[in-house]
Amino acid sequence: MIGKLDPDTLGRVLDRTGASSADLLTGAAYGEDAAAIDLGDGETLVVSSDPISLAADRAGTLGVYVACNDVAASGATPEFLTNVIFLPEENDETLATLTDQLDAAADDLGVTIVGGHTEYVPALDRPLLSLTAFGRTDHYIPTGGAQPGDTLLLTKGAAIEGTGILATDFADEAREAGIEQATLDRAADFFEEISVHPEAERLRSAATAMHDPTEGGVVTGCVELAAASGVDLVVERESIPIRPETAAICEAIGVDPLRIFGSGALLATVPSEAVDTALDALDRADIDAAVIGEVRESSGDDNDGALVLDGERITTAPTDQLYPLWEDDS
Repeated sequence: MIGKLDPDTLGRVLDRTGASSADLLTGAAYGEDAAAIDLGDGETLVVSSDPISLAADRAGTLGVYVACNDVAASGATPEFLTNVIFLPEENDETLATLTDQLDAAADDLGVTIVGGHTEYVPALDRPLLSLTAFGRTDHYIPTGGAQPGDTLLLTKGAAIEGTGILATDFADEAREAGIEQATLDRAADFFEEISVHPEAERLRSAATAMHDPTEGGVVTGCVELAAASGVDLVVERESIPIRPETAAICEAIGVDPLRIFGSGALLATVPSEAVDTALDALDRADIDAAVIGEVRESSGDDNDGALVLDGERITTAPTDQLYPLWEDDS
């Protein structure tokens, strides 16, 4: 079985976190992708870790952007990274490719890689990366900050990362399904848009909550944000932007663009009176964004939050639909 632990199983991890600290503002919790630590004098340290275990073509690039996205989505500026690289075998070319990608992506964000670990693990059949990002802020924004009455925004569109993966790791399957090479080339360029740092910077002054939808796409991102905030996110599918390349490739491969890797987009809740200002700020930076829903009080038992998509109340994050493709490919 591939994918995140279900919330009940994850509870065994979240309940076992060692000693408590009075400086911990936000710790391990379902839906929260980053920890927040009080540094004093109004400053907060934000820390987030993320692995890259299956995507092969741009693993180093994705590793940096995905780890830093969670820090940016918390209102902080990513500053430092540690990286762990496990390689299945001695392969200078693979190591050179990964480290070149890591270096270029970190340089693009102005982030310094300060340490980590590298070793060979013959039991693996592909490289495994895990990166931890650190950043500071004086305006920390949790995933669990959405309030009833807020408006839900999404930048760029659904399945930015997933589209790039399909266009590279599964290019042969897409061509066999009738997708033209020009479409695949445009889709592969989506990897250049994985960072959400630019939109997070422009939304942090207005947002009550921000969240980077990764594994499981927009649906899982919304479920996690709703659960962390204890609210319902009411969304209509037709309001969610889906790029033509994404729609074409997902239809050809047979996956739902709302349920595959979504890095590159940012979910944000903002008070209704701040929506126009937020959208204008994004537009001035040439960042596409759309209103995709609204925040309401939870209609569930014990105020459990949920995504209400086209009237269906979803409380359990779906398994990412790219996982079976990798399993079939192995």
